Amino acid sequence: MLTLNVRGLPRSATENSVNELFGKFGRVHKLKLATDPFKNECKGFAELEMEGHEARAAIASLDGSTQDGATVRVGLASDRPQRGRR
Repeated sequence: MLTLNVRGLPRSATENSVNELFGKFGRVHKLKLATDPFKNECKGFAELEMEGHEARAAIASLDGSTQDGATVRVGLASDRPQRGRR
């Protein structure tokens, strides 16, 4: 199981739309979509889990793609730069 970070999602993105987008490549086991509770819209990023080969196929196809006018960036969570402790 691999964890993917998704950035640059359009504000119109919903859990259903993200699940549908990534579901083309396999089963999404877990999805956390960041939403603004006051505006009830997507904050532009999400984290999800997929099987390894399915996750890699999603990255290859969706990284740099355009969704509703927004350029989406998809990568492995382990590739994310680590932030220092505050």
